[in-house]
Amino acid sequence: MTVTSEPRIGTRRAPATPGTLPLLGLLTVLGGQFLAIVDVFIVNVALPSMGAELHMSRSSEELIVAGYGLSYALFLVLGGRLGDNIGRKRLFLIGMAAFTLTSLACGLAPTPAVLVAARVAQGASAAMMVPQVLGTITAATTGTARAKAIGAFGATGGIASVVGQLAGGVLVAADIAGSGWRPIFLVNVPIGILALIGAARWMPGTRSEVRSRLDLRGTMLLGLTVLLLMVPLLEGQSLGWPLWIFALLLAVPFAAMAFYRTQRRIEDSGGAPLLAPSLLRLHSLRRGLLVSVPFFLGWGGFTFGYVFALQQGLGFSALQCGLALVPLGLAFLTASLSAPRLVNRFGGRVMRIGITVQLAGLIGLGATMFLAWPNVGIPAVAPWIALVGAGNGLVMGPLFRVVLADVPTARAGTGGGTMTTVQQISLAIGVAGLGTVLNAFGTSGMHAGFTTLVLVVAVLSLIFAVGSRMLPEPR
Repeated sequence: MTVTSEPRIGTRRAPATPGTLPLLGLLTVLGGQFLAIVDVFIVNVALPSMGAELHMSRSSEELIVAGYGLSYALFLVLGGRLGDNIGRKRLFLIGMAAFTLTSLACGLAPTPAVLVAARVAQGASAAMMVPQVLGTITAATTGTARAKAIGAFGATGGIASVVGQLAGGVLVAADIAGSGWRPIFLVNVPIGILALIGAARWMPGTRSEVRSRLDLRGTMLLGLTVLLLMVPLLEGQSLGWPLWIFALLLAVPFAAMAFYRTQRRIEDSGGAPLLAPSLLRLHSLRRGLLVSVPFFLGWGGFTFGYVFALQQGLGFSALQCGLALVPLGLAFLTASLSAPRLVNRFGGRVMRIGITVQLAGLIGLGATMFLAWPNVGIPAVAPWIALVGAGNGLVMGPLFRVVLADVPTARAGTGGGTMTTVQQISLAIGVAGLGTVLNAFGTSGMHAGFTTLVLVVAVLSLIFAVGSRMLPEPR
């Protein structure tokens, strides 16, 4: 199905018929989401190699991670609205083309400044792609097919976070033709080209029934809110926590309130705000977003902190760190693929069982690391890290199903962008907050630092377990 010519502002067109998303089309759009999330994590194990070759300062290394995350989170909702407006297939193609080119720029970057700039542009490109995935799934599927597709979306995000760190370790260790860390970005180029071909052929063209003007004021206020929050969390420690960092944090609720009031005013006057407050009146969306925050905080902090502890505390190489994540990835894949069938039989209990399994894995991992440190090998942690992955896989897909179950088709892109923005901001806060905890203990105190991290993630998991009881049953 091709994208038709654009209608005039305010005119209507028929949306895609539900059920028109073929398997190859689903795999193609999920491939875009996979690439975007892989590149959130793939640099974690490669940063030492980058820093050595480009003579990067610690601040520059942090910006390699933070620049991508900031631009990605900042433009996600805008990407959802643009997709609703001009066509999700069209914007997916634009975003994938830009992502491929910026990945090439990252891989060829001659200086730290060029690499940081390319990473910021790469994050913005990803933000144009990812909302189209959920938007297309919601607009072009229904019933069981939609439930399975949303489950696959949740699974893809989690798997990508693990594969990113594993692939980073493998590619850096391979040192292909003496290229060091550069293949972690260059590998996106052929994959991106294949995704462009697949999307052009198999992705259905969908968009909102009504084409509206972009909410530029709302976009600016949302960007300000995100920046006021993320800059202190990601850069505060490296800057020594000056007073102006705390001033930025204090300004966050005021910026957020200004954004919310602007959105209400636009919607009340009959306009189309960037994020319609009426969406938050949906019981499943409002509660689901609230409950998901501690879950994603813990997941982001754990995936980063685990690798950090292995490298900085135990002296693991990039390849060893990647291998240490294999049990987690395999368990997550198995559990996430089983989750849709289990939800159909057991309902919301699957999420509660999953978070209990994750808690058991965290407790076992924490105890093993505490008792055996520093003589900790991959076999000793493998069963516990596998439990963490299995539990997470049982939660991720059903959680997305609950949050997005009642989102109208016409607002699919905005709803999907909202969910993914909350996810990515929560992941980034988890990385920044728990990374700060580990850094505070220093390399010599990594033993105690990792134990503290596991305890914090366990508490966040308990909060999610309690909050999940307020959620409606997955459909």
